[in-house]
Amino acid sequence: MNDAAFTPLFTPPFGPAEIERLLPHRYPFLLVDRVLEFEKDRRVLAYKNVSYNEPFFGGHFPGHPVMPGVLVIEAIAQAGGVLTQLSRDPSELGKDTFYLVKVDKARFSRMVVPGDRLELEVTLERRIRNMAQYAGVARVDGEQAACAEIICTAAR
Repeated sequence: MNDAAFTPLFTPPFGPAEIERLLPHRYPFLLVDRVLEFEKDRRVLAYKNVSYNEPFFGGHFPGHPVMPGVLVIEAIAQAGGVLTQLSRDPSELGKDTFYLVKVDKARFSRMVVPGDRLELEVTLERRIRNMAQYAGVARVDGEQAACAEIICTAAR
C-alpha cells in the first residue's frame, strides 16, 4: 500500500470501543484504555487507568495493592498490538491473532498502584515476516515504571 494514501482505521485520541476492534482482549484482561498518539509503523502512546477495583489487587497484595509486573509488560505488548493493527491496511484487520512470544531486558523501576495512570509508549524496532520486535516503556507521572523489549508473532 502507498504510505502517502494510508489512512488508519481510527485516528487518536480514541478509547475502548475502537481498541476492542483492534485487539481480541476483553475485560478484565484488556489493559489499554485510551490511545493518544500514533505514527504508522513507528510508535504509539496509550494509557491504562489503574483502578482499585482491578481483579488482581485482591490477592496482589492484600493491604498493599501492587499491579503485577507481568501485567505491566502485557499492557506494553497490547499497546504494541494496537500499533501493529493500526499500521495495517484496514481490510487486513481481524485476519491474524498476535501472540507474545518473547520478552527481553525487562526492568521494573517503580510500583504501579491503584489510582495511577500507566502511560504506555511503544516503538516498532523491526518487522520480519509475521514477527515484530518492539521496545516499550511504561511510565507513571513521567517516571519510568517498567521497560522491555518484546517480540510478537501473528498466527491465522
